[in-house]
Amino acid sequence: MGNREALLVGAKACLRKKGYDHSSVRDIATAAGVSMAAIGYHYGSREALLNQALFEILDEWGDSVGRALRPDADDCTRAHFARIWQSLIDDLTAQPDLWLASIELFMQAQRQPELRQALTGGIAEGRRGMAAILTNVPEDQVADESVRTLGSVQLALMSGVMIQHLSDPTTAPTADEILEGLRALAALAH
Repeated sequence: MGNREALLVGAKACLRKKGYDHSSVRDIATAAGVSMAAIGYHYGSREALLNQALFEILDEWGDSVGRALRPDADDCTRAHFARIWQSLIDDLTAQPDLWLASIELFMQAQRQPELRQALTGGIAEGRRGMAAILTNVPEDQVADESVRTLGSVQLALMSGVMIQHLSDPTTAPTADEILEGLRALAALAH
């Protein structure tokens, strides 16, 4: 592995352990086993490296979620949706560091126009990916309307549940409670 790749691996480790704001150039270089100057040479700045590392972590997560949440041949839609929510909550519980780092990314994007632009693209991909998972359709075949409606709402719900789990996992909603809440909301929307 070259220095560029080692820095990316080191940055991912630091994001998970220390978060975005507390991962210093020294921390990343030490984790990567390279000099601090290598960050500037390969990525231009600590922020550029951390941004790329976090986007890669989130992409890897999205790919694994997409593979894990494909419905079984005998899955009904309701059972598939329940499995999706339980899997997401399990992931939030297992990897709170990843989700905290993603919240930090949103905060950083408010101050960095280039990061905000990249984040906008990432959110669009997330909407499309969620719509694809929910409808069991390949991403390139998801209708734009499904991306804007189903994908957007699912991503919004996920973000809210994530914040609740990060804030207080003991009182955050369970998958069953989320599904019951969605049924109540659907009844109100009729």
